[in-house]
Amino acid sequence: MPEKEIYYANGQFIASDTPAVTLKDLSVQRGYGIFDFFRFQNGKPLFLSDHLERLQHSYRTMRLVPNESLDELAQIVESLILRNKLTDGGIRIIMTGGDSMNGYDLGQTQTFATVQPLQPIADSFPRTGIRLLTRNYQRQLPEVKTTDYLMAVWLQPWMKEHNGDDILYHDNGCIRECPRSNFFMFSNKGSLVTPSNGMLKGITRKNTLAVASKLKISIEERDISVDELDHCKGCFITSSTKRLMPVHSIDGKIVSGELLGKIEQIWYELIQLENSFL
Repeated sequence: MPEKEIYYANGQFIASDTPAVTLKDLSVQRGYGIFDFFRFQNGKPLFLSDHLERLQHSYRTMRLVPNESLDELAQIVESLILRNKLTDGGIRIIMTGGDSMNGYDLGQTQTFATVQPLQPIADSFPRTGIRLLTRNYQRQLPEVKTTDYLMAVWLQPWMKEHNGDDILYHDNGCIRECPRSNFFMFSNKGSLVTPSNGMLKGITRKNTLAVASKLKISIEERDISVDELDHCKGCFITSSTKRLMPVHSIDGKIVSGELLGKIEQIWYELIQLENSFL
């Protein structure tokens, strides 16, 4: 790895400590921006086309017009991995509303890409599980991966004070998502259930549904009421950086582990899917 990490900023590869965003940018003035984040292993990005398609959906929804095509972004990703001489890590592509003279109108979309070293996710099933705390909150434009994590960051001290590892959002009595993860539950009838709206549809979520279908597990994409959590047979969350994590407890109440074996099956199949890229 070079002495300073190499980033991408609007057509140039720069040292990580080089200023790239002005105070006029809407990401600074109004928090207006989107991003996508994904891992790479052994120098190869995982599910890159899926992440770029989601990024495209995000920037189109947010009325951003980048100069780079999806093919060019893929080439930038490959170049960042080579220039930083990393085998395992993560890449974040960020697009902002650009410089705005009045702090309100969109400017020319700015595109950045950063890289960070990451340890490979352990290849042993995480049996300890995580502790979730519920919070009534609905993100704006939930189908878009925006840079707005205000609530999640604000809740960090509260979460730690209450011995939680992550937050589980719900709205009008329906489960939505964690700030950086999707939520799955095995119902009392043994179906795998995940929310269908009011949240960001993650790439690992997509892969989990494909794996569950392969394993002949009954799948339901629908609203999950908060009350259903008391009768579920197991829960887990999924994300690019966590892959899959079983849930140990929600609001201090231990979650049933009756179908932990099925959760482990899904986890194993997700690893095989990742390995197909290597």
